[in-house]
Amino acid sequence: MTRLYNDPAAFADEALEGFAAAHRRWVWPVPGGVVRATAKTPGQVAVVIGGGSGHYPAFSGLVGQGLAHGAAVGNVFASPSAQQIRTVARAAESGGGVLLLYGNYAGDVLHFGQAAERLNAEGIATRTFAVTDDLSSAAPDEAHKRRGIAGDLPVFKAAAAAAEQGLPLDEVARVAAYANARTRSFGIAFSGCTLPGADHPLFTVPEDRMAVGLGIHGEPGIGEAAVPTADEAAELLVSTLLKELPDGVTDPDGQRAAVILNGLGSVKYEELFVVYRRVARLLADAGVQTVDPEVGELVTSFDMAGISLTLTWLDAGLEALWTAPADAPAYRKGRMPEAVAAEEDEASYETGSGPEPYVASDDSRKAAATALDALSRIKETVDAHADELGRIDAVAGDGDHGIGMQRGSAAAYEAALHAQELGAGAHSLLTAAGDAWADRAGGTSGALWGIILRSIADVLGDTERPTPTTLAHGVRQASDSVRRTGGAEVGDKTMVDVLVPFAEALGQQVGEGAELTAAWAAAADVAEQAARDTARLVPRMGRARPHAEKSLGTPDAGAHSLALIVRAVHGALATCQ
Repeated sequence: MTRLYNDPAAFADEALEGFAAAHRRWVWPVPGGVVRATAKTPGQVAVVIGGGSGHYPAFSGLVGQGLAHGAAVGNVFASPSAQQIRTVARAAESGGGVLLLYGNYAGDVLHFGQAAERLNAEGIATRTFAVTDDLSSAAPDEAHKRRGIAGDLPVFKAAAAAAEQGLPLDEVARVAAYANARTRSFGIAFSGCTLPGADHPLFTVPEDRMAVGLGIHGEPGIGEAAVPTADEAAELLVSTLLKELPDGVTDPDGQRAAVILNGLGSVKYEELFVVYRRVARLLADAGVQTVDPEVGELVTSFDMAGISLTLTWLDAGLEALWTAPADAPAYRKGRMPEAVAAEEDEASYETGSGPEPYVASDDSRKAAATALDALSRIKETVDAHADELGRIDAVAGDGDHGIGMQRGSAAAYEAALHAQELGAGAHSLLTAAGDAWADRAGGTSGALWGIILRSIADVLGDTERPTPTTLAHGVRQASDSVRRTGGAEVGDKTMVDVLVPFAEALGQQVGEGAELTAAWAAAADVAEQAARDTARLVPRMGRARPHAEKSLGTPDAGAHSLALIVRAVHGALATCQ
């Protein structure tokens, strides 16, 4: 378990601060992550990696010459926000464009995609790519749905080495995709990890059993088996990976492969070496020649007791990239040329000149005061239910929903309070709140709550007096935007299962002439029932999808939190009547 922490919600920020302070030779801190502390090469593609905290040395420990130019780091097991990613990318880029690399998780896909859109709009050519190496998380015919685990490293390494060679952006992106296509990983675990502040692990395994095919966010495995000997564990890992060869590799005999035996947090190095002894023999027996194998902690999951094996099937081009030198805090290979330290302003980022007072009508400012009260009630509700939300999320996911919602709702309220002090109307106040929620919470829920608040804000405006019809339209717009952006539909066991019927019920009530407080109360009843009904569903999206059967009987955490929130908002509407 995690024993040393202060405020669990501040753990990720404090860990990043300490990491940067300890590794000033390699990295400089910027808001949301770190960038190289060495001088930039003009025109070189900047490879920016990222993901949630809890995986060290991924992602901050992989920033340095020959590896990433920057890393955006989110909350524990939650994607960094689009703003964090954008800030890191702007600090890292040097005129050759940016390649954003991350694991294939819904929150990362949303936030990195949004960051890429903003960077491209600002004139910084940007590409994105999601690593999909974990063969246990989807079948071969759905390989694009697989999550990224320890295979992150060879993909990051190949792309970064290509960038060091001076290749253009599209070619560096092609190299990343090619390395990913030739990489497979598979893992096992004997116990789950415990998040900072939690009193129990995200999943448990019986004493004489192990989880097979686990994720790196505390997701339980897709199955269980008896605890093996070290040799038996090696045989399971190797045989599983040799069953699925990438296109272009028809027989392992005669092939060359990069090999990573990765410890997930609590398995000691000596144990890893015992396992690798057998892994090396099995691969040799299959005719595979290993190239620069890595044995150690490369992509972890806090204190999870587990291991994973990764194979990247090399050709001459990939092998040159895999063996190229690198010098990062947690990963060094070969000998890099002597680096010149960057001038401090090279890693600069815009801080802004401070907000100007808002222009808004009195009617809109009155509506903004109600919105602020609603955000205060949302924060209080989330705080009261954070542990419950985390427990629900941990049934088949990673257990971070409560922490993420706390960070997001608190940031939204603080941003809204500051906006009100500057005279914001409803649009400006909710826009500030939405941006702060997305930025602070990260993860899928952070992105979607940012979309919800901004969608409502866009309809309300800063000059008109909001009406029940206007608000109902804003909620409908939010529902449509979440479905369009997140890709979920009713029945997928997500917050959409509550948001859609709530929006429809609110619109119907208002259309029939109900006053706002009564209409919202009736729609909140619908939302609460819809949230309870998600217990009968199995997830078809997100991290819980591979563990669908485990979530039967438990409501979706995002759906439940939305139902709690719409009920809290009703209190603010009732007070303002």
